[in-house]
Amino acid sequence: MIKRIYQLLFSGKQRIKNRLLFNKMLSVFYWGNTYDCNCCGKSFRKFKSKGTVLTKRKNAECPYCGSLERGRNLLFYIENETDILTAQPAILHFAPEWCLLPVLRKTGNPNYLTADINPDFADRQVDITDIPFPDQSFDYILCFHVLAHVPDEKKAIEEMYRVLKPGGTALVATLIAPDHPHTFETDKADTPQQRLLYYSEPDMLRLHGADFDRRLMQGGFKVEVIDYPSILGEEMKKKYALGDGRRELIFRCTKEEGQAPTAMVYKRRR
Repeated sequence: MIKRIYQLLFSGKQRIKNRLLFNKMLSVFYWGNTYDCNCCGKSFRKFKSKGTVLTKRKNAECPYCGSLERGRNLLFYIENETDILTAQPAILHFAPEWCLLPVLRKTGNPNYLTADINPDFADRQVDITDIPFPDQSFDYILCFHVLAHVPDEKKAIEEMYRVLKPGGTALVATLIAPDHPHTFETDKADTPQQRLLYYSEPDMLRLHGADFDRRLMQGGFKVEVIDYPSILGEEMKKKYALGDGRRELIFRCTKEEGQAPTAMVYKRRR
C-alpha cells in the first residue's frame, strides 16, 4: 500500500531522481579504492549487488550514480571508438541509462534525443516498433537491453534500420545465454513469475542466445560482435567491474546499403 501511494505521489521520472539522490546520500558508506566508476568518476570499496534471485550479481551497481556493468562498458566504447562525444551526430537513445545522461548532455549536442515507451523516462515517447521519424534520420542509435522486452522484435530491428542513415551505426546489447544456440521464447511465460523462471527476469519476453547477431542481420545490418571488456584488459575489467560478458557484449550494427549482411568478430586494432 505504501508503495502504491508513493507511485501515485511521484512520477516515474521523479521516483528515479529520488532514488539517485538517496543513493548519493548513502554512497558515503561505500567509499574506498577497490572499484572505480567511469560514469561519475568516483571510487568505492565495493559496488552494490544487482539482479533477481536467479541472477544476483555482486559488485554490479555504482552506489553513487547507479551505473551498471553495461553502462560503464558502453561509455568506454563511446569514448574510445566513436565520435559521439567529439562531434554532433544525430543520436537516438532508447531507454537511456541515467548514469550516462550527464556525460552525453554535457556535449551540448542539439541532435541527441532520448526515447522510451514511458514518457516519464525520456525526451520523447517512442514505440521502437513504430519510430515516428523519417527514413535515414540518425547517425547513431543506442539500444541497450531493450529488444528482449519488445513483443515484435523483428519490427523493432527493421525500424532501427530504417531511420539510420547509410553508414550509420546502432549499438545494441542484450542479456545473452551463450550456452543457448538459439533464442528461447515460449507461450508458457505469460506472467511475471513464469518469465522470471524461463528468462531469468520478470519483464523479459525472450532470452537471447548465440544467434542474436543473426537476428540483427535479418533486419539488414552488418554486425560486429564486440567483447570490449576483454579488449580493455583484465585489470580494467576488474577495476571498473565490467561484467562477465552475458550482458555487456556490444553488437555494432552498421547500415551499409547494397551489401549482404555478414557477421564479424571485433579484434583489437594494432
